[in-house]
Amino acid sequence: MTDGILTVLGCGGSTGVPKIGNDWGKCDPAEPRNRRTRPSVAVQVENEIIVVDTGPDFREQMNREDFKTVTAVLYTHMHSDHINGIDDLRIIRDREKRDIPIYGTEDTLALLKTRFDYMFEQKSDLYPAALLPHLISPDMMGKTQIAGQGVEYIPFEQDHMNITSLGFRFGAVGYSTDMADLNDAATDVLRGVKVWIADGTNLYLETCGPHANMKKLLELNEKIGAEMIYLTHMKTNLDYRTLRRDLPAGMRPAFDGLKIRLNGDVLNDAG
Repeated sequence: MTDGILTVLGCGGSTGVPKIGNDWGKCDPAEPRNRRTRPSVAVQVENEIIVVDTGPDFREQMNREDFKTVTAVLYTHMHSDHINGIDDLRIIRDREKRDIPIYGTEDTLALLKTRFDYMFEQKSDLYPAALLPHLISPDMMGKTQIAGQGVEYIPFEQDHMNITSLGFRFGAVGYSTDMADLNDAATDVLRGVKVWIADGTNLYLETCGPHANMKKLLELNEKIGAEMIYLTHMKTNLDYRTLRRDLPAGMRPAFDGLKIRLNGDVLNDAG
């Protein structure tokens, strides 16, 4: 599966950039690539579109990219900045008259069913159920899976401090948002990717906390061997142009709308 395209729908932190109140922090508002929605990617292979996470900006992201449908959704974990746009999947369900398959761990699916029960079970004549849940179980980690009718992905577990999140490999592209560390099984899955989209929230901190820092990313990439690391989940303290100037070779900030072929070729990052 190398003929598809991965689009970075959003690469901001949990608050987005700018924060409410037009708080840009250290980010230059005149640089369009500093405007960041909550973290998500979409993988398109022919007519299939698989989205990873549906955060609060999901509707805006879909409209910006002119994506009119979603074949299925993969969820990394249950934090609000990754799930709170789930209600907008109702629009696709109503338009296409089909339940939308979603994939996640047992903990993630359980929380979704609690917080958004009406999406799984019809509560009234006006609002039919919209989602068809599928479990990503521990025995599926590190093995090729298929979402929709033909988008291959390999899930792996990530240390997100107090919980375990999921990362995914799509062809020669890896995706690791909300990650503080990876075990050997995860780096084995990622080994050989050309592009690794990785958590950059705590980039310049001494310790990782729930998110990776520079030292950890470089340490992990010694095992993974990605030619390029694109940072995602970036907060208002990480200005795009400053990062482009200061980051080491082989590391760049992502931006909303970045497009990467699943063979690892980057399509729209000229400078």
